[in-house]
Amino acid sequence: MKDVRFAKQVLFINSLVPLTLLLWDVYHHRAGANPLEVVTRTTGMLTLVFLFVTLAINPVRKLFGVNWLIKFRRMVGLFAFFYGFLHLMTYVWFDRFFNLKSAARDVVARPFLAVGMTAFFLMIPLAITSTNKMVKRLGGKRWNLLHKLIYLSGIAGALHYWMLVKSATRLPLTFAFVLGLLLAFRLLIKYYGQPGKLASNSIVPRR
Repeated sequence: MKDVRFAKQVLFINSLVPLTLLLWDVYHHRAGANPLEVVTRTTGMLTLVFLFVTLAINPVRKLFGVNWLIKFRRMVGLFAFFYGFLHLMTYVWFDRFFNLKSAARDVVARPFLAVGMTAFFLMIPLAITSTNKMVKRLGGKRWNLLHKLIYLSGIAGALHYWMLVKSATRLPLTFAFVLGLLLAFRLLIKYYGQPGKLASNSIVPRR
């Protein structure tokens, strides 16, 4: 796929569809008895989904040889940051009313908030350095090292979700399982090379 401009436009529009539907439901009073909770949960879930799709792009690209997928990773990652920002704002704006001292006390008192904040703040340097100019300024090696923070953000995000839901842990455990697979794939590539070369490496001892 040489020209991905149209595909990027489609991705951009579709990435905004969940937000549009959410705002539509809130505006028409279809978000249940507690719209704030619905908005908070939905934006949090969208953050995790986009974050994990970002993490999955490189493994899928390497496994199936669809190298053009890499051209969409930046946009998907920025949407993860965008929905993470909205998730944070629903708390700071509608729950704490921009009372930062109250928010700070709340974060200290409730560890799941501290973990969630950590997940978001780890994404900030990734969003800032997502441009081609920043890649050139940092250099490829330092840029790649910095962007490994996305795995820490994913871990913190899944943990935040698990700590939040308490008993209904099926979805957060699913995210944790997927993250484990992605990390395992990364380690496999690091120590044994590209998927196509795995068979030629000495995974199985020679007789």
